[in-house]
Amino acid sequence: MKAVVCTKYGPPEVLQLREVAKPSPKRNEVCIKIHATAVTASDVYIRGSQLPLRFWLPMRLFLGFARPRKSVIGMVLAGEVESVGNDVKRFKAGDQVYGVTGFGLGAYAQYTCMKETDSMYGCLSLKPENISCEEATAAAYGGLLALQRIEESPIECGQRILVYGASGTSGTMAVQLAKYYGAEVTAVCGTRNLEFVQSLGADRVIDYTRDDTAHLADRYDMMFDMAGKAKSSKVKERCKQSLRPAGRYISIDDGKLELNSARLARIKALIEAGAVRPVVDAIYPLERIVEAHAYVETGRKRGGVAVSVPHSDSPPDFT
Repeated sequence: MKAVVCTKYGPPEVLQLREVAKPSPKRNEVCIKIHATAVTASDVYIRGSQLPLRFWLPMRLFLGFARPRKSVIGMVLAGEVESVGNDVKRFKAGDQVYGVTGFGLGAYAQYTCMKETDSMYGCLSLKPENISCEEATAAAYGGLLALQRIEESPIECGQRILVYGASGTSGTMAVQLAKYYGAEVTAVCGTRNLEFVQSLGADRVIDYTRDDTAHLADRYDMMFDMAGKAKSSKVKERCKQSLRPAGRYISIDDGKLELNSARLARIKALIEAGAVRPVVDAIYPLERIVEAHAYVETGRKRGGVAVSVPHSDSPPDFT
């Protein structure tokens, strides 16, 4: 099968398309024919080993020192169950699925095997029927993290919510989820994304590049920082200061992502009900994954960046 191999840590060019052995499922695993994967911030960190100093050594010990121990990286997938192990109960051949592979990695390939049960090596659920596989990759990654943070800090109808970093994979989902739960949403993003984020349902939008804080309300009940603590700005600090005395600041990197198939199933239900819809900025074919990584590193994407995975029996249209 075809797969993208990470030969060493470094720039996007360390990724190479190669022929590798196709995996076979163990008794408790499913073999997935991958139709789409994605380039996430996590993939970029792993490939480039761009980690904060305090995480560098433990992550290198876990992932590998000179290069990733698992040469096929990639953490998000959508596709079809091709075969199942003898002990598998949740899935059957032909099921359309989506999920996150976690430390199992392996999504930059035509096929991969995953356990049917949740673990640090992944979570899997049936895919929403009304979206494409490419859109499902954005739902799996951005939706899973956004919903986790919101469920950890439940939103009440009528609350004033700030979403900082509203144009990213998780931010676009957070805006829609906050509106779904009845909040009044103020979103913060860059100039080029103002109209786009407003189209997601935000009640007002603030341009962080123009220091546009005049539109901040007096007090907010919660602030969801979907850009992460590493990215700071004067506007972010003023957003924090606009929280009520008992208001909460929640960051996307407050704890690890929970690989939870039940949460994926809830996202599926919300998407099929039309309550939220994942956003995909660009779709690249697998052989152009180097370009996809380079684009994500620019920091200019809106929503997710998906990668279509070709198969000889169903060649994709890359036009």
